[in-house]
Amino acid sequence: MNKLLVITVLVTLLGLNAQSLRLPRQAEEGTPEEPVADVAEADGEQGTLEKLTSAVKSYYETSISTATSWLDSIKGLKLEEKAKNAFIDTSMAVSTYSGILQDQVYHILYQQ
Repeated sequence: MNKLLVITVLVTLLGLNAQSLRLPRQAEEGTPEEPVADVAEADGEQGTLEKLTSAVKSYYETSISTATSWLDSIKGLKLEEKAKNAFIDTSMAVSTYSGILQDQVYHILYQQ
């Protein structure tokens, strides 16, 4: 649910800010200049929505890179194999002791 909410917010922010994400066209010879609004964007002035979007993007990229590095370090430790071995050892010990307990209960209930 949280992933869906994060994705929805990101898509909404990117959708609202789609115009500012365009690359400015290079002016060709003989063509008129770009409108004044595009010139203001090209000068480096950022609106509140653009700042917010860039901050969200940077946090998202940072979290993705951190998660990726954590996954790589976990894969390097071979935890999956260790967990599998621990489960097998534990299940063998539990089955042994449960068998002993079952025998004890049987002999308590059905004494000869």
